[in-house]
Amino acid sequence: MGQKIHPTGFRVGITEPWLSRWYAPKRTFGHLLVEDEKIRVHIKREYGFAAIAKIEIERTREEVNVIVHSGRPGLLIGRKGSEVDKIREELETLTGRRIRLEVKEIAKPELAAQLVAENVAQQLEKRAAFRRAMKQAVDATMAAGAKGIKIRCAGRLGGAEMHRSEVVIRGSIPLTKLTAHIDYGQAMARCTYGILGVKVWVYLGDYKTPAQEEAAHGADA
Repeated sequence: MGQKIHPTGFRVGITEPWLSRWYAPKRTFGHLLVEDEKIRVHIKREYGFAAIAKIEIERTREEVNVIVHSGRPGLLIGRKGSEVDKIREELETLTGRRIRLEVKEIAKPELAAQLVAENVAQQLEKRAAFRRAMKQAVDATMAAGAKGIKIRCAGRLGGAEMHRSEVVIRGSIPLTKLTAHIDYGQAMARCTYGILGVKVWVYLGDYKTPAQEEAAHGADA
């Protein structure tokens, strides 16, 4: 049997930060957790066209700080910030809390695994050949500076009778190395013949250890 684990979950608390950062008493923890999910689902459903890779949520006693990482921040900000105000009002209506919205730009969307997965899924929905879609995504990511990428598509590929999976790997993907910066994303392609799953792993290099950071600061000084 394969022993598999979510690459981000494997590293959370070691090299990766939590996407939700707050503390709450036991009686309200579950309610706030569901609230976080509602915020993420609403933003992805209504503003997915803005290439949203991840949404971070921080809470204080007074307000909720929502940080949206987008490949197309202009679509979320709007003219003179009008779109940001609209999103903030929607989230305040949804949660009943005061919301502070922050939009951060993703400089290279080709290196964001979630955006790569969604791009491949969109091509599959448009009936593109799955091998060509995977190869184009791999080429673009490696050209952007990744050290390795792995894409796995599964389902009735090409409308075949039976479910199968296809994997494309380029470069190095050290999944068991905790210091490796592995970005992971997944998406679904809803086709006429069924749902196809797309998973993407992108190796961005190693995290620096505290000793390496100190050495780097010393060299800069």
